[in-house]
Amino acid sequence: MKFTIAQGSRQGPRPYNQDRLAYSYHRHAILMVLADGMGGHQHGDVAAEVAVKTMVEAFQRESKPLISQPAEFLRTQIVQAHEVIENVRLQKRLMESPRTTIVVALIQHNKLFCAHVGDSRLYHYRNGLVEHQTEDHSVVQSLLREGKITAAEVDHHPHRNKIYNCLGGERPPKVELTPPIPLREGDVIMLCSDGVWNTVPEIHMAQHMLAADINDGVSRLLDDADAASITVGDNMSAIALQWGQRVVSPLTISTLDLPVDVTTTMMNEIPASSSPYGLDLTDEEIEKAIAEIQEALGRAQQHIK
Repeated sequence: MKFTIAQGSRQGPRPYNQDRLAYSYHRHAILMVLADGMGGHQHGDVAAEVAVKTMVEAFQRESKPLISQPAEFLRTQIVQAHEVIENVRLQKRLMESPRTTIVVALIQHNKLFCAHVGDSRLYHYRNGLVEHQTEDHSVVQSLLREGKITAAEVDHHPHRNKIYNCLGGERPPKVELTPPIPLREGDVIMLCSDGVWNTVPEIHMAQHMLAADINDGVSRLLDDADAASITVGDNMSAIALQWGQRVVSPLTISTLDLPVDVTTTMMNEIPASSSPYGLDLTDEEIEKAIAEIQEALGRAQQHIK
């Protein structure tokens, strides 16, 4: 595999950043994940961080050397991330469960597998055009799909920011899976939070993803989103990957050069939270919550056998 990849996040006008994102890869597969903590509930940043770290840890644990059933892996691990968030709520004795959206991309055998919950999006660009994008689990998208509102009404609808499907809370998420997509030379995969797609016109997003240097494209995309969110807006985050053998950037990654047993992971560094809720969650606590869910699942599977 040969690709270039870049990610970035901006706080925007919000008092703190609740977005979390990461990518991880080894010789045979790549995982990208982005989560947007929901500001209408306490500790959205914690939910997002738990979700991202749960997915990355699962990828590192199970892709040896490949994920045998990619779609089932994505669905199962997203549901487990939801359960880990609930486990954290119990450990910390929180009054309500933290909540987050999530979008995940897995690439192996030159195919893209995608899953999402909520309104964080994946865009697949080919020749500068949108080949595929995920559909938001939002109230306005449901109304649009049912023909109750027009596309022109979406941007100004009073419920435009309401979603009905997320990680965290009483109900388990309904994970939407995208059928596998064979990748072609020059394809670009971009994951972003609603702070990006809500503020940057789609044609400008596509133009940025055409950049010869994808790192520059992501930076300019976030600059546009930041400029459009000076007083009213959201956190804004994006990961983009440019696929193919003809990529010539000095940042190009060729996994053929990697040792078989080496995995590289990049978690986007988010400044220390200034959340008014003041919940500190260490990496050790997250790992403990993940391990407890894994142990419970192992006991359940043994009981079934």
